[in-house]
Formats: sequence, C-alpha cells, structure tokens
Amino acid sequence: MQLRRIDSFAARHHGLINTHAARRLGVSRSAWYRAVAGGQIELLYPNVARLWGAPETFPQRALAAVWASGREALASHRTSARLWGVERHDDEPLEVLMRTHGAHPRTNGVIVHRPRDLLDLRPILRFRVPTTNPLRMLLDLGAVDPDAVEQAMIDMLSAKIVSPAALRGALYRHSRQGRNGVTAYRQAIESWMDDELPPDSKLEAEMARLIERYRLPPMQFHARVAGFEVDFLVTGTNVVLECDGWGDHGLDRDQFEFDRLRNGELVAAGYAIVPFTWRMLNTNSDAVADRIRRAVERSRPDPRV
Repeated sequence: MQLRRIDSFAARHHGLINTHAARRLGVSRSAWYRAVAGGQIELLYPNVARLWGAPETFPQRALAAVWASGREALASHRTSARLWGVERHDDEPLEVLMRTHGAHPRTNGVIVHRPRDLLDLRPILRFRVPTTNPLRMLLDLGAVDPDAVEQAMIDMLSAKIVSPAALRGALYRHSRQGRNGVTAYRQAIESWMDDELPPDSKLEAEMARLIERYRLPPMQFHARVAGFEVDFLVTGTNVVLECDGWGDHGLDRDQFEFDRLRNGELVAAGYAIVPFTWRMLNTNSDAVADRIRRAVERSRPDPRV
C-alpha cells in the first residue's frame, strides 16, 4: 500500500484509517491486508487500523471504537464524559451508543448501548470523535455511574458548556418512569441549582480553614488579576480559585458574557482557573483541596512577578 494515499486522512483522524475510507482513497482490500501483514498499519479492529508510529491517545481509542461499531455509533456514557473533559479512570471500558437497532458488528472490549430513548442524539465532534452532546452524556452517565453525575455537571457548568436552563430543559424532555439515569440527573440538579454564594466573610473563613487543614499554600482573597477581581489567587503562582453559585449562574446574559470575557482574559494572561462551589467546599473539602494541590503542582510563577 502506498501510505501517501492515506497519510492525509489519518493525520486528521488521530493516525487511524478504516476500510471504508481506504476504499474511497483507492486502496484495494488485498492492499489493505498486505499492509497489515507487512506491519505498515496495525489492526485495532477488523475494519480499523492505526498507522505505524502514530501515538496512542484516548481520542484515538474512542474514535477506533466508534468506527468499529458502525456508522450510527457515537462515543457515549463514560467515554463521552472523558471527551467532554470530565476526569475518568484510564482503565474504564470504551462505550458507544447506537442510534439504530439493526444488526451491528460485535466489538471486543467495547460496551455497546442500544437505548430506546433516542432524544438528543445529534452527534457532536469532540477531538474529531462523533460524541453524544453534554446533556445526553450526563443522563447516560447517571445510568452507569450515578455517583459521578454531580461532579460531571459541575465541570460542564464551570466550563460554560451547559447552562442551568439547558440542564432543566433536558430533565423535562427525558423524564419518564423507567428512564435509566434520570434519577441521578434529577438529584444532581436539585442538589446544585439552589446552592447560593456565601457572604465574603464566610467564604474567606472557610478557605482559611481549608488551607490550615490541608496545608495548602497561602492565598490572597479578592486579588486583582489581569484587571479583574478574582476570589483567590494562590500566592506566587498563576492559580486562580473561583467560588461559583448555581442558583442563577449562566441565566443572565450580561453576566454570562462578562464571565466569558473575564475568564478568557485570565487564561490569555497565563492564569489557570480552578472552580469550586460553596457546597463542595463544605461537603467535599478533600476534593477541593486535591484540585487546588494538583493545580499548584502544575503551576507556573505568577505572570505579574
């Protein structure tokens, strides 16, 4: 096989090529099998291969699983969550969702879901992987890992990927008796949507207790950073801590636009933003402290210094 025929395609798809694309590029079936036998491409699934030397990445694994499962497949559940930026374990199985109920190839090592609920299944490309949208992902995640939905929802809200209004709308559309994942999704919304911001004095005092208990580095409260006021700046680093409340967060357009502008300017100026909520600070301080510690370990010096 002349690899130059498929190099351009594979370069855009994490070093992968499949038999359907290879045929469109003029690669015969016999040439495909000669390339496999000759070690030019490594067969991952019967119809999906990786070019020799292509680095192994999670998006590559996810895309290979989607291609191997059929044209109507989407990365879903825990795999979709990771593609949307939710922290997951490396040893979790790959999961795909089929939008049709016909016969599909069996794929070793891949969990294939065939849901009856086909709402919100327009594919979205994440890292060039056809993926369920974040609202559908949260619902599906509730079916396989209900304890993870709250944190995943926080991550989506913090990144401004979803809004509270969109979360409530998805709950309304999908709520029905027996729908897997709805219970965990509803509990997460009820738990977080009414969580309001505390007075400054309480926030400062609670953070001081967190610093002392977990031996975190000192922080400046209401620091001025890149022309904006932030909740906390870890002294001597580029790490900014922001306490969010979800009651009205994201519903006001002006505030939404300002938050986008502000966070964009902070990131452009070299700062890393670590979001948390007042409720999390009080009920899951271990996780807040761990996030801060990991951010500080990866941090650079304060750009202003």
